[in-house]
Amino acid sequence: MVVLSASILSNRGSKPLVSRQFVEMNRMRVEGLLAAFPKLMGHSRQHTFVETDAVRYVYQPMENNMFLLLITNKASNIVEDLGTLRLLAKVVPDVTGSISEHSVNEHAFEIIFAFDEVLATGGYKEDISPSTIRTNLEMHSHEEEMALMLKKSKEDAARGQMQAQAKAIKDRQMAALRDNLMHGGSGAGARPPSGMVGFGGGGPQRPGGFDMFGAGGMGGGGGGADTGFGAPSDNPYANLGKVNEPEPEAPKVMAKGMKLGGVGGVAKKKDSLMAGMLAEDNLAMGSGNVSSDPFGLGLGAPAVAAPSAPSAPATILVEERMIVQMSREGEVKSSEVKGTITYTANTNAGTEANVTVNKSAYSGKCGAGWSFATHPKVDKASYEKSGLLTLKGGKPYPLNRPVGILRWNYSGTDSAPFTVTCWPEDEGSGTINVNMEFELQRSDAVITDVNIVFPLGSTDAPAIEAIDGQYKHDPSTGMMCWHHDVIDANNASGSLEFSIAGRDVDVFFPVQIAFTSESLMCPMEITSLVNMTTGASIPNNMTVRVVPESYQCA
Repeated sequence: MVVLSASILSNRGSKPLVSRQFVEMNRMRVEGLLAAFPKLMGHSRQHTFVETDAVRYVYQPMENNMFLLLITNKASNIVEDLGTLRLLAKVVPDVTGSISEHSVNEHAFEIIFAFDEVLATGGYKEDISPSTIRTNLEMHSHEEEMALMLKKSKEDAARGQMQAQAKAIKDRQMAALRDNLMHGGSGAGARPPSGMVGFGGGGPQRPGGFDMFGAGGMGGGGGGADTGFGAPSDNPYANLGKVNEPEPEAPKVMAKGMKLGGVGGVAKKKDSLMAGMLAEDNLAMGSGNVSSDPFGLGLGAPAVAAPSAPSAPATILVEERMIVQMSREGEVKSSEVKGTITYTANTNAGTEANVTVNKSAYSGKCGAGWSFATHPKVDKASYEKSGLLTLKGGKPYPLNRPVGILRWNYSGTDSAPFTVTCWPEDEGSGTINVNMEFELQRSDAVITDVNIVFPLGSTDAPAIEAIDGQYKHDPSTGMMCWHHDVIDANNASGSLEFSIAGRDVDVFFPVQIAFTSESLMCPMEITSLVNMTTGASIPNNMTVRVVPESYQCA
């Protein structure tokens, strides 16, 4: 088959909106072929193709008097042309969200890109599915993820170094203050006035004792009547009725660190200096707490991506979040899976919806340890009976607001899809030999974009002795990433062996793992999404994913 052109027309086929040519054609020929289409089509609704002496028109009516049109040569296979037409008819509403002239004009370039995914240069159809087209249009970049991950690790390292320096400065200031408090009051100067109470002396002295910070304490040579350890008088009423005569002031000695407000002032200057340095590097002043995600994988608290514009009346997200903690030997200490089905009505057509899941299928496979719960506003009786998730009383879903309609939870060590083992060994010559392995635990799981990130304790490059997969080393942060494109039944295990200078075998932990996957632990499926009144199917964007919220070996 050879497709010459793919077009979308409005106004009963007389107004071209988007047209993509896959063979070399001049503009006048394209305009002439499109102008002849509404005259050839006539008023017949019995056929979806019409032929001329040179070309064949294969078309499909859409909403709002619009048509999807393929122009092919007469030698093309009509059956394959109809299959291509049906595939494009699924792709167009997935890209535009709704079939209207305005939405087609708004997403013209996206439609052309989608056409290019279906048809190659020369007009030949590609072997591709709608889900693959959607993935390609999203333009997911592994290199971008790696760059962002390394940038985050650099920022965390800089923030940690800044906090350590700030703590060291404050410790030095406090040590200097303690030295001044302990030794700054001693010397041969005269005793301060007896009425002064505080650091440095003066004030009433305890009978029989000594004042550590007073002039009559550890210091000597004062000009007052009180000597080293003696008490001025044991009678507390001895000076009543006496007029206090002014005593000559002792010469003031300026000692660094004796000013009580000095520490705060210095700290403010240091904090201001640090804040200025961070502002130049576009960093934020930390609160002093250690980051829960030291390697920049986004596992502790994944950042929320900016939502893209909806391309269908409804959006369904089937998601499982995993928290896995493993020992260095690869033993799964704890594992927890939390799943959610989130429904979002993007248009009014998506508010009156009934979602059905395969409850009978997953109930038989998910036994002890599993728990399922519906949203309080969901009709629980309908769910228990047939797996139907609908709001109580037939109420519509809120517009443009995600609703978690079903949740499930499982805690069991068999939920971890794969394990990672790290064996560092000190060879005794200032070199550490490290062996790492991964092993697939669930044969049905398909895991992609696997990044195993760990510190090296050194900025030196490791000497790779054997590796399955790829690696990347960042000398500025001393981090290393072991990458695998996919881990599945065909690539169920792998190993990495390298040597690096060092003696501390604990510097390689914790090992943190990030990945993407659509292999849910719970065999949950959305079997249907229909209008609650008419029973008609509702177009939707469905995403199934597994998110490693915290997946580490320590």
